[in-house]
Amino acid sequence: MSTRSPKQALDAAVEAGRWSPSVHNTQPWTFAVSGEEISLRADTARRLRAADAAGRELLISCGAALFTMRVAMRCEGYEPAVRILPDPDRPALLATIRPGEETQADEPTWVLGGEIERRRTHRAGFADVPVPEQLIDSLVSAAAAEGARLTPIRSAEAVGVLAALTQAAQTLQTQDQRFNLDIIRWARPPGSTRADGVPADAYPQEPAPTEPDFPQRHYSWRHGWGAQGTPAEAATGVVAVLTTRSDGREDWIAAGQALQHVLLHASAHGVSAAFHTQALEMDLLREFLRQELCSGEYPQMIMRLGVTFDDDKDVPRRPISDVLE
Repeated sequence: MSTRSPKQALDAAVEAGRWSPSVHNTQPWTFAVSGEEISLRADTARRLRAADAAGRELLISCGAALFTMRVAMRCEGYEPAVRILPDPDRPALLATIRPGEETQADEPTWVLGGEIERRRTHRAGFADVPVPEQLIDSLVSAAAAEGARLTPIRSAEAVGVLAALTQAAQTLQTQDQRFNLDIIRWARPPGSTRADGVPADAYPQEPAPTEPDFPQRHYSWRHGWGAQGTPAEAATGVVAVLTTRSDGREDWIAAGQALQHVLLHASAHGVSAAFHTQALEMDLLREFLRQELCSGEYPQMIMRLGVTFDDDKDVPRRPISDVLE
C-alpha cells in the first residue's frame, strides 16, 4: 500500500499534468488545490480564437491533462476519484480529482507514468519502420478504455482522402489572416525563453513530403525557422482517427483522456504521433469526415503514428507558479 501522503500525491499529479500535450503547446489549463482536491480549470485566454471558437481542442487538451494526473496519482499509491464537469454554473471548472482509496499501481500504470515527461509530439515524417499490428491493437484498446474509438485507416483510398482534406484545409487556413494569427501567436522564434508555444527547433525547416502528403503547420510563417538536416524522404506512418459517439463538452474531455492514454502507451514502445487538426477546424470538412469516413461518429483527432528519426528535444513547459492557483 501507499507510503506517500495525499499531499504528496496531489503535488505529483499537478506536476505531471503540466507535461500533457496541447494544441500548439498552448497548455490551456490551471490547477487549484483545496484541501485534498485538485480542480482542473480551462484557461480560456489560451483558446485558439479562429481555429477553436467552440473550445473543442482546448477541452481535448485539458482532458489529456486529466488523464495524466490520474496516472500520476495511481503511481503515488492512490486510486483517483474524479468528477467531470461537476458544476454547471462554473463552465471553466472541467473536473476535480482527489486521492481515493490506497492502491498498488500495476505494471502498465508504471509504464504510462514513466512516459509522462518523455513523450514528444512529432511534426515531420517518420522512419521507414513498421508499427507492429499488436501495438496498434493495444492502442485501440487504450482509447476504448476512456470512452473513445481509435480507428486505424487501412484503406489507401481513405488515407488519400484524409491527406487531401488536410491539404485543402491547410491551404485555406494559410490564406486566412485569422488562422495565421493563431499560428503566429503560438510560434516561438529561435532563442525564445517563452514557456509555451512551439519552439523553432520542434519542426523541420524544409519538411520532407510523405506519400500521400500530410502538411504540417507553417509555424515559421515566412521567417525560415525550423530544424535543419531533416531526411529527404519520410514515411507517412499509420494514419488513425480518434472519434466519439457524441460531440459535447464531456465527449471532448473523454477524447483528450483517450488521446493521452494512446500517446503514453505508444511512447513506451518507441512510437510517436504527429497531429493533423486542420480539417477538423473547419466545420464543413469535419462534418464531411463524420458522415463519409467515421460512420457517423465525431472525429476529434487525426494523427499519424510511427517511429521517429530524433525526438529528444526539450519541450517548454509553464512553471508550477504559472499554472497552480
